[in-house]
Amino acid sequence: MESEEKITWYTNGNTYTLEERRSCYSEVADAYNRARPRYPMQLVSPVVELAELDQDAIILEVGCGPGTATSSFAKLGFSMICVEPSLAACELARQNCAQYPKVEFKNTTFEEWELEPGKFNAVLSASAFHWIPAEIGYPKAADALKDNGSLVLMLNMQIQPDYEVYQVLHQVYQIHAPSLGQYETRETQEKNFRSFGNFAINSGRFQNLVTQELWCEATYTIDDYLMLLTTYSPYIALELQKRDSLFAGLREALEKKCGESIEVSYLSGFHIARKIYRNHI
Repeated sequence: MESEEKITWYTNGNTYTLEERRSCYSEVADAYNRARPRYPMQLVSPVVELAELDQDAIILEVGCGPGTATSSFAKLGFSMICVEPSLAACELARQNCAQYPKVEFKNTTFEEWELEPGKFNAVLSASAFHWIPAEIGYPKAADALKDNGSLVLMLNMQIQPDYEVYQVLHQVYQIHAPSLGQYETRETQEKNFRSFGNFAINSGRFQNLVTQELWCEATYTIDDYLMLLTTYSPYIALELQKRDSLFAGLREALEKKCGESIEVSYLSGFHIARKIYRNHI
């Protein structure tokens, strides 16, 4: 069961059309911008060091969303071209990074983006690259990179409540949406996160994989936690009436168990892999 879940989690890109990916997050773009956690500098700084990004580096970001990771790199002075299929998210990213003139946004999918071969020092993707079919994403990323360039995959795993709180919420999920009532332990998140980096190596276009993880904790108001849930694709896919009933039940259970706020935790981390030189393929 665990291996099947990992495959399903990774192959979102093979189950959604390009048009569906353009629109999937449009209705929740604002909620995504407000509720999704950013990437801490404890991870951004080692990415810059390990990928050997100097002040003249040019970064291609794939699936920038509303700029969740973009601003962390933009404020360091890098030139960036950021590709995002959702128009609503792309507009939010432009607003969030308006003070960074060296950042450019393109409202398109990575598959449809016109390749600029050998231009970039790094291809960055934060919680987005798994939406792209592996047979397309990894070769195109490698072709976009300079010979010494790096693929940087950052990921925030799905936020989890304390197990005691989960047990209360599980009863609500069983009534309204049993398939969503799964709990990810720290060990499960670590295992799934580590498996993600192997896809880059298995593509045959990257080598020298380096991984770093950081366990994060946060406090959300009940409103913000429920807003956060609306940004995860399984919740987006729920039929509206079923989703409304689920969220009403979750709110009631959370307010009774937790009061006004909820403590959560999640794994954040990155994989960096170096492009294999063409004459070494």
